Amino acid sequence: MTYRQRMSLFIFIDSCIILSSILVSQLLVTSDVNAPVLPLVVTVIAILLSHLFFAYKLKLYRKAWEYASIGELILILKTVTYSLLTTVGLHFLFFQMVYPRAVVVIWMMNLLIIGGSRFIWRIYRDNYLLQPKTHKRTLIIGAGAAGTMVARQLQNNRDTDLLPVAFIDDSPKKQRLDIFGIPVVGGVDQIQKYVEKFDVENIIIAIPSLSRKGIQNIFKECAKTNAKTQILPMLEDLVTGKVSVTQFRDVKVEDLLGRDPVDLDINQISGYVSGQVILVTGAGGSIGSEISRQIVKFKPRQLILLGHGENSIHAIEMELKEIHSGMNVDIRTEIADIQDDQKIMDIFSSYRPDVVYHAAAHKHVPLMERNPEEAVKNNVIGTFNVAKAASWSNAGRFVMISSDKAVNPTSVMGATKRLAEIIIQNMNKVSETKFVAVRFGNVLGSRGSVIPIFTKQIEKGGPVKVTHPDMVRFFMTIPEASSLVIQAGALTQGGEIFVLDMGEPVKIVDLAQNLIKLSGNNVDEIGVEFTGIRPGEKLYEELLKDEEVEREQVYPKIHLGRATDMVMDDIEDLIENYHHLDKHTLREQLLSLANNEGLSRPGSPVSITS
Repeated sequence: MTYRQRMSLFIFIDSCIILSSILVSQLLVTSDVNAPVLPLVVTVIAILLSHLFFAYKLKLYRKAWEYASIGELILILKTVTYSLLTTVGLHFLFFQMVYPRAVVVIWMMNLLIIGGSRFIWRIYRDNYLLQPKTHKRTLIIGAGAAGTMVARQLQNNRDTDLLPVAFIDDSPKKQRLDIFGIPVVGGVDQIQKYVEKFDVENIIIAIPSLSRKGIQNIFKECAKTNAKTQILPMLEDLVTGKVSVTQFRDVKVEDLLGRDPVDLDINQISGYVSGQVILVTGAGGSIGSEISRQIVKFKPRQLILLGHGENSIHAIEMELKEIHSGMNVDIRTEIADIQDDQKIMDIFSSYRPDVVYHAAAHKHVPLMERNPEEAVKNNVIGTFNVAKAASWSNAGRFVMISSDKAVNPTSVMGATKRLAEIIIQNMNKVSETKFVAVRFGNVLGSRGSVIPIFTKQIEKGGPVKVTHPDMVRFFMTIPEASSLVIQAGALTQGGEIFVLDMGEPVKIVDLAQNLIKLSGNNVDEIGVEFTGIRPGEKLYEELLKDEEVEREQVYPKIHLGRATDMVMDDIEDLIENYHHLDKHTLREQLLSLANNEGLSRPGSPVSITS
């Protein structure tokens, strides 16, 4: 219906109501059908014209009555009152008489019937016309500003099939109250009770500012039910208008395993990044690309994205140029293999980077067990090539991404990462460049993460395959790990091994069961199957060896590792001769070197201070 059609309809309805109220008041007050016609005609004309005038001035007919509330009722009150006072004034001016009882009756009838007609329409529309044929009964957790906004939007939105039936809130002041006709029934510990009582199919967590710990506590209760659990978008996304309050997202495993973000020392990072030439190896990977996203915000003069895979490098290049087009950062791309020492040297010669983030590496444990020579070429030789190029070009800092698997390694991948740490610590002794390694565990959502594997297994109907019921791992989100890597680069004095605080270890079987529940499935239906530990795997990972333990935190969530004796001659011998060794012998030599077993020429220890 167009605006003109709506206005014509409302004018017609209001005119009928006004005429009816005048007639009824005439009969109730005077009980005389033969009353003088002229005063009645003046009254009708005056009240109709004045009502239309004030309705126009107060924009009464511009209101969308499907959203009517107290504000619209006040406008009706003003319009009816002003029009009636105008009519009374004109009537007294022409006839020097007023019937107070008639005035009161007309005022009350106009107010009640005009206001009632609007609100009856809204009630009928909301409860009959716009209600979907099928409802998903929904429990809203959080009866604050966001929760009530969600409830209101769900009640008014014709495109959703979610029907809010109750609120959950821990505040005793809100419990037992009704909000928009929806009861606040209890606290978080009673979620299971009320899901069963109200036959709830959906749960919405409507607390945008909720901490990670808070989400974890709520989800533990939601997981006891069969209802699908969703969460309101992040507060900043709501404020900036990226999403609306009805665009719920599924609870992700990152919400359950991630920690509250650490505050970065912006000034300290800006001091070594802003206006500098930054080079990121492995820039198309999960960690390398996130480091690039965060680095560009500090406005380096030039950012070089180096990687082996053209598609991933092209993707991160396009993303950064689109999002940060107005930041005047010169973004360059280089497709290169870090095993190609001449190519790497040419790149460093061209750009002369001030800071290098070395994220390129082979990371898949089982694959490297079967291909140890490739792990040596990429993780050891490749790191050596990049480190020598950085030193030769007088880069200010070199930050290498390492792994918790480098501690007491039992796998080829872990051994090669430990040897890479030794290489960059030795380079620190002979170079003006500050070399540092940053060691952390698994990152959620990375290409080597177990989560995508579990997700695909769930999509296929299960079972989810876990190697061992006691298998535990440390987890950290990609943005948090990348932020702490950048912060560690600001803290380095050269030669350190920084270790990121990974929080509490997580049992992989618990992770699998949570993923099943998050996907809306039942653990018994999908199932969990134990397949046995794979070659090179450990039941648990360590972040520091006993002789490396330095409990001091140099920054929140960043520990300083104490360096052990380092040997380079044996590593150089391995680099020279690895291609002559069979896979088994090469694997044994890698593990022996990485675990300091049978070293022929021990190097001098390096003292590291914070």
